[in-house]
Amino acid sequence: MADIVSLLLPFFGLILIGYIAAKATKQPAEALGWLNTFIIYAALPALFFKLVSRTPIEELTRVDFIVTDIAATYAVFILLFVIGRVVRGNSLADCTIQSFAGAYGNIGYMGPGLALLALGEGAAVPVALIICFENALHFIVAPALMAAAGDDKRSTGQLVADIVRKVALHPFILSTATGFAVAAFDIDQPPAFQRLVDYLAQAAAPCALFAMGVTLALRPLKRIPAEISYIVPAKLILHPIAVFIALTAVGGFEPVWIQAAVLLACLPTATNVFVIGQQYGVWQERASATILITTVFSVVTVSLWLIVIRSGLLPLQLFP
Repeated sequence: MADIVSLLLPFFGLILIGYIAAKATKQPAEALGWLNTFIIYAALPALFFKLVSRTPIEELTRVDFIVTDIAATYAVFILLFVIGRVVRGNSLADCTIQSFAGAYGNIGYMGPGLALLALGEGAAVPVALIICFENALHFIVAPALMAAAGDDKRSTGQLVADIVRKVALHPFILSTATGFAVAAFDIDQPPAFQRLVDYLAQAAAPCALFAMGVTLALRPLKRIPAEISYIVPAKLILHPIAVFIALTAVGGFEPVWIQAAVLLACLPTATNVFVIGQQYGVWQERASATILITTVFSVVTVSLWLIVIRSGLLPLQLFP
């Protein structure tokens, strides 16, 4: 238990420091702009490029892994969508944001730092693959469903063009794709370039976690949605269980890949869910509340998942 505390204390401590700093200094939300720019366009892309480019290409072509992981994630998404639409009678737009709240984890900001600290360099490739492909699919699904709901007034051509642009030009995806190319063609990287990438990559986790704490502080808890009663357990408990069952059922994956996928799945709701809600004017305050509440509860649930993973209690094969 002591090693779990020592692992998570600096991790969640950085979030808390960001939260306290935002409360103490009372800076406007706009003051966070350049730090977010650095994180999204420099630090995290450098980390993803580093992880992928220095990995043998055969490890990067595990289509079965990413398909299985995404299938489990969207099984949770569909379940929440059905509950919201059929059981609660919510609108299509509301159901979309609610479903993302339960299936879209904070894998970009929290995933790499935590997985590499907890599981070592062996988690690098599955983490990079999950972040790249899950984000790409989320960028496609969100506008498509909002268009179906009537909240996106653009023409089909404009919508498709915007989706393609966002997916193709997103820094996370561009950096991962570049890393793929470097690994595939075994391109030598100059030492000076490698040092630059290393410096930027080292800044990714602390900057991202600090920024996350600031963001939570700048979005006060105003309205707790009724849906929180099933979204929180779906995100923090059901999602990692679904990913674990799917990966062990398919089989053939390294233990650290399964562990990394489960760890990323148990992370709290991504701040991007609020951004999507804000973009379309749907479920904004409640998305913000969900992010804050899942983050607070994740201090306990992530600790428990780490205990299960690191103690060997997580069986790596359920089916013969």
